[in-house]
This record gives sequence, C-alpha cells and structure tokens, in this order.
Amino acid sequence: MKRTSGRVGRGAVTALCAASLFMPRASAAQALPFEDISNSYARNEIINLYNQKILTGTSTTRFSPSKSMTRAEFLTSLDRLLKLEPVASPISPYTDVPQNAWYYGWIQAAVQLELASGISAKVFAPAKAVTRQEAAVWLAKALKKDTGTASVSTVFEDGRDIAAWASSAVAAVYKLGLIKGDEAGNFRPSDPITRQEAAVLLDRVLQHKGWAAELAARPKERIVIGWKYGQTTAQYENNILKSNVNTLSPRWYFVGSTGAVTDSTDTELITWAKKKGRNIWAMVGNRSDQAATHRMLSSAATRNTAVNGLVAIAKKYGLDGLNLDFENVAPQDRTALTTFVTLLAEKLHANQQILSVDVSPDLDTDWTEAFDYGALGLQADYMVLMGYDEHYSGSAVPGPNTSLPYDQKAVDRILQVVPSQKVILALPFYNRDWTLQQTEAALSSEFISFTEQNQRMQRYSMKPVWDASLGQYVASYTTQSIKHTIWLEEGRSLIAKYHLAVKQNLAGVAYWYIGGESADIWTSLGNAEKFYDYSF
Repeated sequence: MKRTSGRVGRGAVTALCAASLFMPRASAAQALPFEDISNSYARNEIINLYNQKILTGTSTTRFSPSKSMTRAEFLTSLDRLLKLEPVASPISPYTDVPQNAWYYGWIQAAVQLELASGISAKVFAPAKAVTRQEAAVWLAKALKKDTGTASVSTVFEDGRDIAAWASSAVAAVYKLGLIKGDEAGNFRPSDPITRQEAAVLLDRVLQHKGWAAELAARPKERIVIGWKYGQTTAQYENNILKSNVNTLSPRWYFVGSTGAVTDSTDTELITWAKKKGRNIWAMVGNRSDQAATHRMLSSAATRNTAVNGLVAIAKKYGLDGLNLDFENVAPQDRTALTTFVTLLAEKLHANQQILSVDVSPDLDTDWTEAFDYGALGLQADYMVLMGYDEHYSGSAVPGPNTSLPYDQKAVDRILQVVPSQKVILALPFYNRDWTLQQTEAALSSEFISFTEQNQRMQRYSMKPVWDASLGQYVASYTTQSIKHTIWLEEGRSLIAKYHLAVKQNLAGVAYWYIGGESADIWTSLGNAEKFYDYSF
C-alpha cells in the first residue's frame, strides 16, 4: 500500500483541503464506533486506532474529531501506540499531575523513558492543547530518530517561527513524511493539533511495515537475575511472578575456611522454578569473612574441597548454575581467587552448568584488588557487576546509592577487559535515608526498601527534583530539626541505568534484592524492555 504525506489544515475552512492532503486509507465496511466521524477525513484512521485501543472517544458515542487534543491525550495515545503500560509510580516532579488523574500513569510512563517533559520543571500542563511542534518532538523521540542539527527553517514559509528546541525534530518528522505544512506552505508550529489530525499522524506510523513489525515483536531475551534475600520461599515466588526475572538466585551456600560448604537448598523452589520456566543460579557466599576466605584459598587442598563440594551440590540438585559472591577478599589472595574460579568453572562446564561471578566496580582500592577482572571474565560465563553502594553506611559524604555516572564509569572500565556479552549489570532495590549535619556532611544513613522510601516521601510531603546529571530525583525533609536527604531510586532512575545496559549490549541485568522493590517498578522496567528494543 502506498502511503502519502499530508498537511494539517485550520478549522472548517480548510477541512476539505486537509481531507485530500491526508489521503486517508481505504476503509472496510463496518459500523462506526462514534456517531460524529462519518464525515471526518480521518474516519478510517480513527476506526483503526480505536480497534487497536490506541485512541478512545471523548464519550462513549462521540470522538470530537475537530476538537484540539490535549498534551495528556496525545501522550496517552503515543504510549499506547508503543505498547507501553501506565505506571503508578508514587514519585513525580509535576504538581499539576495528580495521582488520581486518569492520565497520571501514562504521563509517568513517557517521562520515565524521557519521551516527554513538562513546560517547566514542576508543571506538565496536561490539559493544554498539544501544539504541532510539541507533537513532532514527542513523535521523533518515540521513533528514536536522531534529530541532530537538521532544520526546516527554509522549508516552510514560517520556518523561523519554529522553536529552537523543536526545529530538528520537525525536520526529522517532515523527512519521514509524517507531517507537512498547510496549502500556503506554513507549518504553524504553535497551532494545536485536532483529534482527527492526531489520528492520521499516529496511524501513519502503523502503516509503515517495518515500524509495525517492531511494535509487534517480542523484546530481546536478556538474563534477568533476581536475588532472594530476607523473604520466605512463598514471598519470593509471589514477587517473581510479578516480575520479568528469568533467573533465580537464592542464597543457599556458604564456603568456610576448611572448604566445607553449608547446604540450605530448598528443593521446593527448584521444582517451582522448573514449572515456571525459570533458571536457578544459586548464590555461593563467603559471609564477607576475609580471614576464613584467605585460609580456604591459600591451600590447594581446601580449594579443591570447596570446588568439589559445590560441583557435587549443583549436580545433585540439577541447578542451572552457580553465582559466586565472594566479598571482602584480601588483595594478596588475587591469584588464588583466580585459580579457584578457574577450577570451579572448568568442573561446572563439564556438567553444562553456568558460573557467574559477582564483582564490585574497579575503584583502584583494596576492596577490589583481589579481582583480576580480565582473568575472571575469561574463565567465568558471566561477570555480575554490582553497580551500587557508591555511597554506603560508612561514607563521610552523603550521596546517591547509585548515580548513572557511577555505573557508566564502572561499566566502561570492566568492558576494557571483559566482553560485553559476558557482563551483567546489577541494580539496587534498596536505598539510604541520609541524616545530615548542619554542614551537610553525613551524620548517619539508614538502609531502606523502596516501599519505606515511598512512605517517607508521602509522610513528609517531600518535593522531588530531577537531577539529570545524576539520573535521579533528590528530595529532603526535616524532622526534629534534623535534615534528611534521599537520592531516590525508583522507576525513572532504574530505567536510566537499564538503558545503559542495553546501549552497551550487556548480557543482562540483576536486582538486589527481590522484595525491596515497590509494586510499580516492574511496570517501569517492562516498559523499558519494550521501548529500548525498538530499532525503528
């Protein structure tokens, strides 16, 4: 089917011209879903989008084709076009987008993916009519078009009236043939788009076979690890079913100084995981006991005891793999740790089982000196980069648990010696509430789950401010004359870090820990999985 570009007309005077310029698609004989679209040039597009649950009417019987479309309405339709879900996040920067509004979740979904923003840091103006240049910007972002520095200032008679922030996006959408000017050659960037004009615009995206195929495709399969911590098996299973986690990692095994392995395997979870199509890479820890770990690693006999014990357990229970989480390892044990991992990987591979190794970001400190990243990455199937604790309980300076630049630097560094397809980025489902001194230095910090974080946001009526340089919201409150600050971890901040994993072509992501998240997080991450896999 040949598609042609159209021009948006103004009011009833140009409606007939617009009808010919939009060149609507041929319709199938069917009852009209709205009583007021029979004479609309966008009738067929409205029907198609209504049937696909992308556009709805202004009532059960009326579409109001000539009515201006609001920013909330257009963004909602764009989200639906992209197959996104509304996000019930409790954290939003906009004071005019109440949580009980029908459009709240749709605006949140778009803002979290950086598809749209407000007219200011605090105002979104959901009821304001969306302008032609705003629609062009949002559509260009939705289709992931690199707008660059292209301009249409000489294409339209009123090209110089297009805002600087919209000019390149208008050029991109114009080049795609999705939108043009009126018969006088004007774009009219500040004019509102009507509901029927928006229908034609959005339907044209679906008529592009390549784009339609992208929207219909399933997201790429990536490894998604969910660690079990502080939950019963029933609680963990319930949360897994709400998530996109495909690899379970329960904390079942610990290695002591003699190489003996404590075994806390829950066979019921293994049976459940197999029924649900999930893998299990059970965690193997050292309880952060540096002295005991040193004694085990220092002797070939105790190393072999530990390796043989772990391999026997993995084989006995039919595990898909192991997740080695040795922390606080002494720098002098660097070579011995590599030897241990080499032997463990060799024996697991003989049984077609996977070895993943947890490592902290390389900060050139004693904490990470024991990790020979290149050598470990050569032996293990996956390196799980624990991208959190940028600021921790002992930090003298308060700050985020995980800022985007922190994870970016950590990923860039490990990719110097480990292939991207072997790296998994671990993200936090926990945070810290910082108590500050009068000098703004850290007095103390408290470990909190997302649910606890969100409860404090509500209790103290905190006003979050998005810090683009960190990829996080920041909010403060005062209680008993003491200031607290939280660098928030929530859907938008996690999406920014998930996007990093996608851009760097990593093997997947991991989450510490299942149960620490709030209910909205999985919707946010599900949207990110869909959107960032579109290539258009």
